[in-house]
Amino acid sequence: MTLQMSHKSPLRLGLMAAGALTALAAPAFAQETTEAAAAPEFATVAETAFIFNTLLFLIGGFLVMWMAAGFAMLEAGLVRSKNVSMQCLKNIALYSIAGVMFWIIGYSLMYTNVNGGYFGTPMPYSWPEAGAVNEGDYSVASDWFFQMVFCATTASIVSGTLAERIKLWPFLIFTVILTGVLYPITGSWQWGGGWLSEAGFSDFAGSTLVHSVGGWAALAGAIFLGARKGKYTADGKVIPMPGSSMPLATLGTFILWLGWFGFNGASQLALGSNGDASDISRIFANTNLAACGGVIAAMIVTQILYKKIDVTMALNGALAGLVSITAEPLMPSPLTAILIGAVGGVIVVFAVPMLDKFKIDDVVGAIPVHLLAGIWGTLIVPFSNPEMSYGTQILGIVSIGVFTFVLSGVIWFILKSTVGIRASAEQEMMGMDMAEVGVEAYPEFTKA
Repeated sequence: MTLQMSHKSPLRLGLMAAGALTALAAPAFAQETTEAAAAPEFATVAETAFIFNTLLFLIGGFLVMWMAAGFAMLEAGLVRSKNVSMQCLKNIALYSIAGVMFWIIGYSLMYTNVNGGYFGTPMPYSWPEAGAVNEGDYSVASDWFFQMVFCATTASIVSGTLAERIKLWPFLIFTVILTGVLYPITGSWQWGGGWLSEAGFSDFAGSTLVHSVGGWAALAGAIFLGARKGKYTADGKVIPMPGSSMPLATLGTFILWLGWFGFNGASQLALGSNGDASDISRIFANTNLAACGGVIAAMIVTQILYKKIDVTMALNGALAGLVSITAEPLMPSPLTAILIGAVGGVIVVFAVPMLDKFKIDDVVGAIPVHLLAGIWGTLIVPFSNPEMSYGTQILGIVSIGVFTFVLSGVIWFILKSTVGIRASAEQEMMGMDMAEVGVEAYPEFTKA
């Protein structure tokens, strides 16, 4: 059916009027459309770099934060079942303490007004108000978050070494000082533009500034704390104390391995150019290869020495490879990265029995992995980066080591002399889960 309209019908007149208005408006509308198409609102090059740099810090930061879960699971697997809840509690507590202390004093002490000196201004740190445009190349809060999770990593290293016999609150008091004062001061020497930075020391992502600092603090604590009951006999024989769960320890290692891509990759500190993106990709590849080298080397050496492959050595071989490459993950060739990581794996295999000879009880092997492999990784930097000096690298290793070990020892001594740091023999026997936490990880199983 066809709709019939008279020449003057209201509908026809309305359509004619609408057409006339459209025709009148068409030139103006077309002009606006043309102008909008000619001048789209795109971010500037500087704004784009700002966005990508900030995104790098945030992604890298939450990957490193995920390493807290890795440390928790690794430690939970390597301690006996009666101490698993304690390790879980310590790890979530130390991460929280590190976050608060790094805001109250740590970040400013590490980065504010260092100017070639020995530490910055101790004060709470702040960032711009909501909605404010940040100055610089990245968001202020994203940088704080990225640096904070590194601080927490340092404290995690101490937790595993001292497991199964340290009391909770003295450990947490030490964590307050380590994350709020000790780590930020040595960090300011290099990353804050302090005296070591001006001397030419190089530690890309923290083989010494993070891992060795944690390792020195752990070594001092292990010496003052003493070994677990029954670990060593009077004639020096080592009594094995197997961990509760190799699957958990393996899971923890893989989580740490994953988090390390944020640890090393985001330490490039920029993702605003083709060159930065390419370098981060290279860092990822070298980080992965070093870990692979550490695992393979540890497996081969344990097979040769013991005729069997120790899975805990393989796991720590991966971590030692990662620690070793952290001081310089950008410059090495793929083969060099594998060799650097492989040496880290070999260090672990030989260092664990060496510590036992001195009756230094390191439950998870953190001292070989983080301290000794950290020293190795920092020392070998000039091999792949000729602009660096072996002498300056040694200066940084020794100065940071002496500062951290001596002051950590003083703090452990004070804690031991006042509140006490060690659980009683009865508490240690029943396990720290029952003694201090009150919640057993595996209540249905007989205590080991």
